[in-house]
Amino acid sequence: MNDPLAWVNGSDAPEKSSLDLGFMALTDCASLVVAATQGFAQPYGLTLHLKRQSSWANLRDKLVSGELDAAHSLYGLIYAVHLGIGGVAPCPMAVLMGLNQNGQSINLSHGLQEQGMVSPEALERHVHQSRTKLTFAQTFPTGTHAMWLYYWLASQGIHPLLDVNSVVVPPPQMVAHLQAGRIDGFCAGEPWCASAVKQNQGFTLATTQAIWPDHPEKVLGCTQAFVDAYPNTARVLVMAILEASRFIEQGHENRRSTAQLLSAREYLDAPVDCIEPRLLGNYDDGLGNQWQDPHALRFFANGEVNLPYLSDGMWFMTQFRRWGLLREDPDYLRVARQVQQLALYRQAADALGICAADSDMRSSQLIDGKTWDGSDPAGYARSFRLHALADDASRQALR
Repeated sequence: MNDPLAWVNGSDAPEKSSLDLGFMALTDCASLVVAATQGFAQPYGLTLHLKRQSSWANLRDKLVSGELDAAHSLYGLIYAVHLGIGGVAPCPMAVLMGLNQNGQSINLSHGLQEQGMVSPEALERHVHQSRTKLTFAQTFPTGTHAMWLYYWLASQGIHPLLDVNSVVVPPPQMVAHLQAGRIDGFCAGEPWCASAVKQNQGFTLATTQAIWPDHPEKVLGCTQAFVDAYPNTARVLVMAILEASRFIEQGHENRRSTAQLLSAREYLDAPVDCIEPRLLGNYDDGLGNQWQDPHALRFFANGEVNLPYLSDGMWFMTQFRRWGLLREDPDYLRVARQVQQLALYRQAADALGICAADSDMRSSQLIDGKTWDGSDPAGYARSFRLHALADDASRQALR
């Protein structure tokens, strides 16, 4: 194993030592907070300044402008900016590493619970029989939560763009919107789902790990310009966050102390009892069901979480295509190779003696029985019964 401090000495020292890192008030920002505050960055000559953002759109704009050097980011946010969808000019972007897998959920209001909509079947019946559309919130139009919500609804026979309304709400505001009756449900990360249950404002109908076990979630994102200008900095930043990720999972006590740390006002500003249980994998759905989730939020898992697989990035593009966010098929593999910083990640992992899979792809089966392995992205995007591709084609035909 190489000496991890070798980067700090001589020509491999970080070109930029003081970094501004953006994050949202979510449990899965944990590895950035731990890296910045618990001494994991200093040995690499880095000082990390954490900057909490009010919305994903705000975080995106500051990342693109260079006001933030890197950030805790939604996978789909990075790809949307790279491809220039969602109302922004295209800007070459980079995924340095995966930060976590699993740990988000779809939650419905207490009002729907009282009406008996406590199963996917009951929800599907209501959606197709009621004249008024339900309104569901997600956190960003191209983000992971929008894609999990759409995928899950479609898997239950509910068209997410036609059968229900979809709105964007920043994660910390979800419970207040639910309480005020502005939304009927939401998909977001923790601790806001557990908080809805705890405050008796809603219940958890589905976890995202039930949609796709060990799914990709947040990433460490930045512009390609940052990687090009500061390659050593990017590499040692990955190393510091990898070490923090490994630390969080070294026993229940480390997870508990991480929950305590995250509860502080400057990070999540939320009670520990809303953060800790689901961080430990202990779920209470608000319907009387409690379980230890085998695919709960994880940050490291011996490095399995952190490799930026090409297939993970490609999946989000297939869903952009499926739902009409992309009017044509991109060159999925070429774009993923541009964005996913695999060589840089493998250098960082190797320096720490962390095993990185040889394959750039992985295979998974999702809730609808479909297998995703990255082999035929264009075909996969067209393979779904519910989609928005036909709508696009009909619009073209009318011109």
